[in-house]
Amino acid sequence: RESLRKLAEQIVAAGANVVLCQKGIADAVQYYLARNGIYAVEDVKEEDMKFASKALRGSIVNKPEELTRETLGHAEATEEVPDADMTIISGCDNPKAVTILLRGTSQLLLDELERAVYDAARVIQDAIEDRKFVVGGGSVETELQLHIRDYAATVGGRAQLAIEGFANAFEVIPRTLAENSGFDTIDKVVALRKAHANGAKYSGLNVYTGEVVDMLEAGVIEPQRVKTQAIKSATETAMLLVRVDDMMITQAGRPAA
Repeated sequence: RESLRKLAEQIVAAGANVVLCQKGIADAVQYYLARNGIYAVEDVKEEDMKFASKALRGSIVNKPEELTRETLGHAEATEEVPDADMTIISGCDNPKAVTILLRGTSQLLLDELERAVYDAARVIQDAIEDRKFVVGGGSVETELQLHIRDYAATVGGRAQLAIEGFANAFEVIPRTLAENSGFDTIDKVVALRKAHANGAKYSGLNVYTGEVVDMLEAGVIEPQRVKTQAIKSATETAMLLVRVDDMMITQAGRPAA
């Protein structure tokens, strides 16, 4: 018990008022820390410890003897949420990590929200790293379709049909945007084609009004990396399927011949 008290005294001497520990904390240590106004959190996940270190700008130490004022992190407030078994640390000075708290009525909804936030964060990361973007609203796909069709007219034989088919595939994006927004797909696709044929290469579909507008002026953009990867992946998948000579369909429960 005396050794535990000395460990707690080392934490007190370092000037800490909140302790995050990856392992369990003995009751005697908890009691001594509480008497000295120190809030202790035990069984913190290793991943959360690393994030907390980045957010608080502090260092993770392996034992209390290594704890000094220089290793301490800093924050304005620490709040315990008993019902949620959660501790919220706020007011970190220039944090290198933050936590996004998601709430939902079901685990399925939370999973969907988590994926959406993750995807959004990756898109922002791509934009910051590349500093290159393209306009959205089906603008890129419509412009590519027109240029590829023009190129197809210069190619003879069956290759022309393949190139035209590749061009037609780009129409899926503006068509899907129009359909999901509740607008007539034919009217909107034709309007987009007309705008791009007249040289308005930034024209795209406003999914709220159904109008064909300048996406650059509207601020509808996305990272170039995302668009390039989407086209590349779709093309590679199509090439893989085209190479398949035949397919064998079997019924469930029966071994393949």
